[in-house]
Amino acid sequence: MTEVCKGCAASVQVSRDQVNRLLAAMNGKGFDFVGGAEYDRRLGECRACAALAYGTTCMHCGCLVEVRAKLREKDCPHPGGSRWSAAVPALRSSSGL
Repeated sequence: MTEVCKGCAASVQVSRDQVNRLLAAMNGKGFDFVGGAEYDRRLGECRACAALAYGTTCMHCGCLVEVRAKLREKDCPHPGGSRWSAAVPALRSSSGL
C-alpha cells in the first residue's frame, strides 16, 4: 500500500526519476549547485541520519534531501547542528587540506 501525505493526499514516495526531473528543471534558472563530490558527501550524511524518511525526505524540514543537498546556499537543518558542516573539518584533516 502506498503511503500518502496527510496534508495533500499525494504519495509521499518520490522516485529517482521525479527527483532528476526536478533538478533538471532547476538547472539554468539561477540556482548555484554544489559539485558531484560535495553532493555525494552531503547525501551520505543525510542517508546516515535517523531523520531521513522514505529515503528522500528530511523530517526536520520536510525537504527532499536530494534537492537540498544540491543547493550550495542550503545547509543541513538538523537541530543539533549541521551534519554537513560537521563532516567538513574531518574531511579536510584526513585529506591534508
